[in-house]
Amino acid sequence: MKKNLLTKAQKKILIIGIFHGDEPEGEYIINRFIEETDFSTIKNHLYFIPCLNPSGKKLNTRQNKNGVDLNRNYPTKNWVETEKNDYYSGDAPASEEETKFMVETLETIKPDVILTIHAPFKVVNFDGPAKEIAEKVAELCGHPVLEDIGYPTPGSFGTYCGVERNIPTITLELDEEETEEQVYKRTKPVIEYLGNLN
Repeated sequence: MKKNLLTKAQKKILIIGIFHGDEPEGEYIINRFIEETDFSTIKNHLYFIPCLNPSGKKLNTRQNKNGVDLNRNYPTKNWVETEKNDYYSGDAPASEEETKFMVETLETIKPDVILTIHAPFKVVNFDGPAKEIAEKVAELCGHPVLEDIGYPTPGSFGTYCGVERNIPTITLELDEEETEEQVYKRTKPVIEYLGNLN
């Protein structure tokens, strides 16, 4: 985890890449943003997790090395054990080390806003009190806001953070057909906006 070291940070913003191992866009964007940004222009405190799912990245799979979809493994009120498919929720809530790490990280950081970077749906989804932020993110990145992703997501990170803990949580779904340069240009202004969010 990396963060800027400004002492006058007003809000704590958590930005996460590679929730799913076959969605590499987030790691590239985060690492490039860290390398290129003059953090004296950022007033808030940014926390970055470039790759939450290193085993899934290595395997190039949605799930982690245990075949679990990390975005169905959170200890939410609606968690259910699912069949062992692409969306397998694990044999228990928070059974996976990556989920436990995130639960502990959330307790430690207590973020004011969360951004997770996914692909390939080309939408801005949100959970919790994040509609106004989501609308601005959509304006900046050019993808529409979609409040309901259109299918059930028991045990999801958005439910855990946004719905059950009232943390504004944005899921930015990028276009997997775009180049690294294109997705970076689309996402950079979003991170800058969150970095200076009042």
